[in-house]
Amino acid sequence: MMYNVNGVDLEADEQGYLLEPVFDDEAVRVIAAAEQITLTDAHWEVINYLRDQYKQEGATPNLRNLIKGLQTDGDMPEADSKLLFELFPDGGAAKQGCKIAGLPQPRGKAGY
Repeated sequence: MMYNVNGVDLEADEQGYLLEPVFDDEAVRVIAAAEQITLTDAHWEVINYLRDQYKQEGATPNLRNLIKGLQTDGDMPEADSKLLFELFPDGGAAKQGCKIAGLPQPRGKAGY
């Protein structure tokens, strides 16, 4: 599978996760459109948090750690599993959020 971003083909696995991380906002828009997600400020808050965690840890957090991080380190004190599944209905933010953020597929059970 491939995504075309600004004339460049980005290789993805069979589930649509990029094989190599891409931190280009246009890639986010292209992948979100493929996932039929209309991005809001709340989506971008989660996406940017996931990207930051990937850059710092080399992996993304699981759902529990993602919620905790968004509440304490991010700007989403209202973050909970219900909200994150509303934003990313196909697997939640720990999975679909990573895909849309332009990150590789989470390891194990979606992150550290």
